[in-house]
Amino acid sequence: MLDQPSDLATGSTPPATRAGRRSGSGRQPRTDWRLGGRTVRAWREGLLAVALISLGIALLAGTLIDTLWESPLAGPVALALMWIGMLVPVVLALTRSRPIGLLRVRWIDLLYGVALALLLRLMQGWLAQGLGGDRSLPSVTLVDGRLPTSWWLTDGLASIVIAAPLEEFFFHAVVLVALYTLMRRPFGKTAAGVVAGLVSTALFVTLHALAGGALPVDQVVSLLLLGLTCAALVLLTGRIWGAVIVHALFNATWVVLVVLGTIWG
Repeated sequence: MLDQPSDLATGSTPPATRAGRRSGSGRQPRTDWRLGGRTVRAWREGLLAVALISLGIALLAGTLIDTLWESPLAGPVALALMWIGMLVPVVLALTRSRPIGLLRVRWIDLLYGVALALLLRLMQGWLAQGLGGDRSLPSVTLVDGRLPTSWWLTDGLASIVIAAPLEEFFFHAVVLVALYTLMRRPFGKTAAGVVAGLVSTALFVTLHALAGGALPVDQVVSLLLLGLTCAALVLLTGRIWGAVIVHALFNATWVVLVVLGTIWG
């Protein structure tokens, strides 16, 4: 004998069906942005256009300031403008809606982040050795026997706490999700994921090439691997935080190497 009557026996409606009816479509509510739904409807071509235009204007303004303004502040101001150009679309996107599951946090994301960041940093060192890059530790010029404050503000701590999360939210949340959502129905999930991952990574590498000038081959390849890894994490897990951790720790290891190289140099 059953302890409780079944839904069939009692004539009641199963919870999943009731939820589907409440949604107005007869379907179960979507629990992941990769399945589409109302939480990504605003993340399509309009948002993608805003993101690219905002970044383009910021890059143009930053380049003009860096070229025409003969001041030590020109570089930091240009960098700040670039960050603002990425921040505006991110804020706009998250104000419109939050793709379901994208901002979830799981402990496994920390494991992914640590393991992949260390692996990518090791690969960057191997690439520097194999492709003829600079084999010595990176370093900066000391000011009064210590690392300059300007370096910490623009390249050191800022690369970890500002650049890494902001770039991930721009390229692998806004751009990637918008492209994936736009292409999922006409081309299918696999094709949409591949294209979104490749395009967002290409934009990520291009931004660093434009902002950093002519980059050595090993750095370009390292940036490409970092971008592809972070894009793949977002597409495979549906969450952004693993990518943020990978990027932040990848930058953090570079900061550690700079400090060590400056001290030992």
